[in-house]
Amino acid sequence: MRKVCTVLLAASALLGSALAASAATQGLDNAERRDPYYKPLEGKRVVFVPLAMGFDLTEGWAAIMRRQAEDLGYTFEIRDPNWSTDAGTRAITALISEKPDLMIIHNPDVQSYARLLKRAEAAGIKVLQVNLESSYTTDSYVGADWVKVGYIEAKVLADKCGPDTSGKIAIMQGVPTAASNLYELFAYHDVFDKLDHIKVVSEQAANYDPAKARAIMETVLEQHPDLCGVVGNWDNQDVGAGAAIQEAGKSDQVYVVTSGGGTTNGCENIEKGLLDMIVSYDVPLQGDILNQQIVEILLSDAKAGEIKNTYYTPLTLLTKDNLTPRNCWSLDDLK
Repeated sequence: MRKVCTVLLAASALLGSALAASAATQGLDNAERRDPYYKPLEGKRVVFVPLAMGFDLTEGWAAIMRRQAEDLGYTFEIRDPNWSTDAGTRAITALISEKPDLMIIHNPDVQSYARLLKRAEAAGIKVLQVNLESSYTTDSYVGADWVKVGYIEAKVLADKCGPDTSGKIAIMQGVPTAASNLYELFAYHDVFDKLDHIKVVSEQAANYDPAKARAIMETVLEQHPDLCGVVGNWDNQDVGAGAAIQEAGKSDQVYVVTSGGGTTNGCENIEKGLLDMIVSYDVPLQGDILNQQIVEILLSDAKAGEIKNTYYTPLTLLTKDNLTPRNCWSLDDLK
């Protein structure tokens, strides 16, 4: 009898092992978790309205968003205003009639699209704003905390231009009504106006144009040859100021601080001595967070405007001391 029991136990063990091996081989489809994620995304329509395509920030975000759209089965389109606020207004107006599931908006300034974004929300269209905010708050904002960027830039420059220097600083604005410019200016003056040794000798807008930034800086250097520092709105613009400083032979005297997306071009301009520090808001990381927000918004049952989120992306201070492939990206890396 004992021998029979032993045989039965052995057979049972073998059968259990066989069933376990079969289950391991066949696996589990996990449909109860996977389907609610993938199926609702299929066929959804997402449209991006940037300031313009053809430059590092928008091309980087678009490459990352397009890659996820292809992977998850929703459509991703771009309506390119090509730096025209009027064209952007027309594009958003048309989209309100077309009713996509999600619009991603890169605002030229804080007011131009505000009423349209409110109309889109009333029409049931969810809106995600990227890196430049409107005065109207929508479902989500992903981008830099521009006040924080401004504080970092101003404090670095205030330290560089201490009491043993002329203390003379030039502020190179971008577009005066853009969110980045307005919030940075608040921070700049909140720092500089409290320091007796700092003197703001120029505050002009280059409107994102490096040639204009260069011309402004040439004039400033003629008027203030003992200039100590420059704080600017965007590295693609402020490289023009750096070129004027380098041409004047004052690269060792004038410290140039700006912000940007962390591209290889910006890093190369630091290596060339045209810029000294870039406060990077890291476009690849922003793209990943944008993708997370796109999925969250598309899967959410909340109505347009019912939930309002803000995601400020981490900042990295780029100088000659920490330029690495991880900190400096190219568009080919993102495609």
